[in-house]
Amino acid sequence: MTEPKTATKTLENPYPQSGYGWFLVAMLTIAYVLSYIDRSILGLLIEPIKADLSLTDEQIGLIFGPAFAILYATMGIPIGWMVDRSRRTWIVSAGLIVWSTATALSGLAASFWQLFFARMTVGIGEASLSPSAMSIIGDSFPPEKRGKPIAVYTAALSLGGGIAYLIGGAVLHWAKTTSSIDVPLVGPLAPWQATFFAVGLPGVLVGLFFVFLRDPERRIVSAEDVGVSGNGLKDAAKYVGNNFAVVGGVLSFVCVMTIIAYSQAFLPATFTRTWGWPAEKYAYVNGVGLLVFGPATVIITGILSDRLSQKGMTDASFRLLVLGFLMMVTTSIVSMFMPSPELAYAVICVNTMGVGMMSAMGITSLLRITPPQIRGQIVALYYMVISLAGLFLGPTLVGVLSTRVFGEENIRFAMATLPVVFGLIPFLLIPFIHKRYLLQVQKFS
Repeated sequence: MTEPKTATKTLENPYPQSGYGWFLVAMLTIAYVLSYIDRSILGLLIEPIKADLSLTDEQIGLIFGPAFAILYATMGIPIGWMVDRSRRTWIVSAGLIVWSTATALSGLAASFWQLFFARMTVGIGEASLSPSAMSIIGDSFPPEKRGKPIAVYTAALSLGGGIAYLIGGAVLHWAKTTSSIDVPLVGPLAPWQATFFAVGLPGVLVGLFFVFLRDPERRIVSAEDVGVSGNGLKDAAKYVGNNFAVVGGVLSFVCVMTIIAYSQAFLPATFTRTWGWPAEKYAYVNGVGLLVFGPATVIITGILSDRLSQKGMTDASFRLLVLGFLMMVTTSIVSMFMPSPELAYAVICVNTMGVGMMSAMGITSLLRITPPQIRGQIVALYYMVISLAGLFLGPTLVGVLSTRVFGEENIRFAMATLPVVFGLIPFLLIPFIHKRYLLQVQKFS
């Protein structure tokens, strides 16, 4: 473990060569793709898991949401503290191995509680990735060139989601013709169980590769500029407390995004129950849709953010964040009331673009106003808050509303309720948050 660096140290050449910086981005993106596949594959396997383990939508919501969020969120702060002090590539390596192993072992779950605890362990491992990744990227690229690498990293959400949907579609089709498969050293497993092994184990190898990667040199800014004198928990807490309106404002938009995005684990079931699409058909269609619209939207948004920033628009990332927010909230509601599955999915594609813009610009906007010496902890706080909001309120509330209020055959009404309830207040606060964001950006310019 390295000694903490003080805020008064400056570095003449703090950024690595662009080639190595982009190599790190590529490796982190691969890790993020694997994490999102492992995280989201459960949503594609809801129906066979429910059938084999005799679960309800409410229980699935608890497994998909709180089970993952409990330790994914709460472990983020101590891991963020380590990120600001320790070798970040080793932290990524350890996390990859933990969550990949836990994903594989999810295939052995034979009850609600076994699957619940397996998902908790996945959350522990995945909590290490994004705080480490954003700290590494922040020390590899200057602010005006940071939007594109962050966008490439964030594109992993769409890539991982698309791949997970295609895998899930194949599994659901396979399940109709195959009752079990023999896995070496394990024995016969149902197709959904074997899927957890197939998507989990490759991450162990990638995790071992990260042991050999070199960390970029850390970049430090002056304490006088931003009021941060060190890199401890007290420094991070003081910075957030002094700038709560702007930090909390950015978080409020992204929290709505994660609430909606995580609730979309129920979209395959929604399309089946509302419009009659088999889950495997939705999986194939949405897998392709995510791969087509997701990465392109995220990367184009990142490029646009950099270009606007280089032209002097210091709040470019925030403006694009708000645009994505408006697109996402509107389409989340409208899609649930389309007369056909084709029209509903067309609106979902626009929703995917809005979510992609917000995924890239939320963290970009935050890094623009975050002192580098506490970046790991602030990023950990960011992911803790948006994960707790998304995972606890998204799938959990949809499951409860579906089972207890609207009826499980009317799940689309539960899906449409979320953006109405959670999107209104951030929408009304846009001018207030924007004004304070501009003032804070000036301190880092």
